[in-house]
Amino acid sequence: MIEVTSPDGRTLRTYDVPVDDPVLTVVWHHGTPNVGTPPEPLLPASAARRIRWVSYDRPGYGGSTPHPGRDIASAAGDVAAIADALGLSRFAVLGHSGGGPHALACAALLGDRVVAAVSGSGLAPYPADGLDWYTGINPAGTAELRAAVEGRSALEHVLTTSEYDPSMFTPTDHAALEGDWGWLGRIAGEALADGIGGMVDDDLAYVAPWGFDPAAITAPVLLLHGDADRVVPSSHARWLAERIPSAELWLRPGDGHVSVLHAATDALDWLLSKVDATDR
Repeated sequence: MIEVTSPDGRTLRTYDVPVDDPVLTVVWHHGTPNVGTPPEPLLPASAARRIRWVSYDRPGYGGSTPHPGRDIASAAGDVAAIADALGLSRFAVLGHSGGGPHALACAALLGDRVVAAVSGSGLAPYPADGLDWYTGINPAGTAELRAAVEGRSALEHVLTTSEYDPSMFTPTDHAALEGDWGWLGRIAGEALADGIGGMVDDDLAYVAPWGFDPAAITAPVLLLHGDADRVVPSSHARWLAERIPSAELWLRPGDGHVSVLHAATDALDWLLSKVDATDR
């Protein structure tokens, strides 16, 4: 774990899981609310594939300085600062859930530095022309995001008065959370240990202008989504797939928001398929 300083003086708590003779470095973008610890369930498969993980706590989480008013696009500047500090010229990005839009921001704004991008269970921009944005989102998630549209005070009220609703997850999600992907629950607890500030800033960013157009992405993009997702409905992935010229959609029958991560190792192989000799 190291601390990287952004150009505007903020601290970015950064994680690095090196491997011998890496074939590819993947920058992980965590969900909401999470900290940036690299995805533990994927580390053994990554080591076997010589994939190096780099990640960071998004501003307001863990050891990273809050960045009030941040938009989704700001992730690209933070990742560029981290990549510069670590001497990374080229890398891939992979985000799950709330990390998906932030991974797409890097693909849109960092040009040739991004080899390829994976967005798993990720939102489409709000509002999205031709998409009924809330349809299919569970009631608690809908209330949270509608409050975010109203503003910080309304969102803070909802987040501090609502209770966890297990029905937001499918039976396949619950089974995944009882297995290796229970790791997500642990890091969500770490993220909330110091309050809801990072979560509030994330939610406000999701429903504000993102600061980039997904249609401008030219790097290869994989959209990984479960067709039974109750947190972010698969219509969001379909909308993105129709607008990102370089996108490939893997829609997983029966999978939900978390259980779709059982295909994450296949997504790593997809990323490796985009590596050429100049990336090594």
